Parts: sequence; C-alpha cells; structure tokens
Amino acid sequence: MSRAAKATLLGSILFCVGSVFGVHYLQNEEKANLRAGVLRDEERRKKKEQQALNMKELHEQQELHEALLKTQHISPTNMNKE
Repeated sequence: MSRAAKATLLGSILFCVGSVFGVHYLQNEEKANLRAGVLRDEERRKKKEQQALNMKELHEQQELHEALLKTQHISPTNMNKE
C-alpha cells in the first residue's frame, strides 16, 4: 500500500472514531439537559402548588379575621401611651 493510501485510511479511521465518540458525547449531553429540564419543571410545579396553598390559607385567615372583627367589638385605644 502506498503512503497516500495509508494516510487516507488512517484519516478515515480517525474521522469515524471521532464521529462516533462525538455523537455519543452529544447524546449524553442532550440526555442530561432533558433530565435537568424535567427537574426544573418539577420544582416549578411544586413552588406553584405551594404558592396556591399559601394563597388559600391567606384568604382563609382574612375571612376568619373579618368574621372575628364582626363578632368582637374592639374599642379603639391609644397605643402610644407612655
């Protein structure tokens, strides 16, 4: 085999091996990015649920406060007495 043929064969082999490893690396990176996206979405969903629960509790507390203000008559006092 001539030197040119050997160089071409070696170049082709290196290109193929590099391509295989490159594609494998890219697939692993994409898989990791997809997994990270799922984890971010899950965290976002949990925060949204917690915020909804907090808002529900806030409204319940406000309703309870209003109901207690209606049933209890509180006379205004001067809080700045010293």
